[in-house]
Amino acid sequence: MKRVLLLIATFVTIGSFANAQNALGVRLGGGQGYGAELSWQTGLGGNRLEMDLGLRSDDHFTAFNLYGIYQWTGTIAGNLGWFAGVGACLGYWNWEHGYDGDGNIALAAVGQAGLEYNFQAVPIQLSLDIRPKFYILPETSFHWGDIALGIRFRF
Repeated sequence: MKRVLLLIATFVTIGSFANAQNALGVRLGGGQGYGAELSWQTGLGGNRLEMDLGLRSDDHFTAFNLYGIYQWTGTIAGNLGWFAGVGACLGYWNWEHGYDGDGNIALAAVGQAGLEYNFQAVPIQLSLDIRPKFYILPETSFHWGDIALGIRFRF
């Protein structure tokens, strides 16, 4: 436990000296199955890069996904902001219960748009977004995406 706390303190200290604004947390969503993603954001000038690693499943499939999304950001009022971005997804899907039981590699171009609120008193960020996907593999298809709630610690 002490090692974990030391590691967290080290990352927070390094992050406080960096010019980039960082955030680490989770992205919880539904839509096409239930899932959760470990979410990391780092600032790039006035914009940022978001990387998410997730697991999603329902009665028909289990999926592991890695997302990389470049996001443009802006302020609406006070601590309320917006973001929109484009990126890619690489994943592995395993269909069950009479569907194609073989695992498939998934590759998709993704977009993302949403709102976020950054609290001043505590370094917490809440976001609500939608992430549509255009799948290239295993077959060409479009999915409107999942609406998800993000909860991140800013450092």
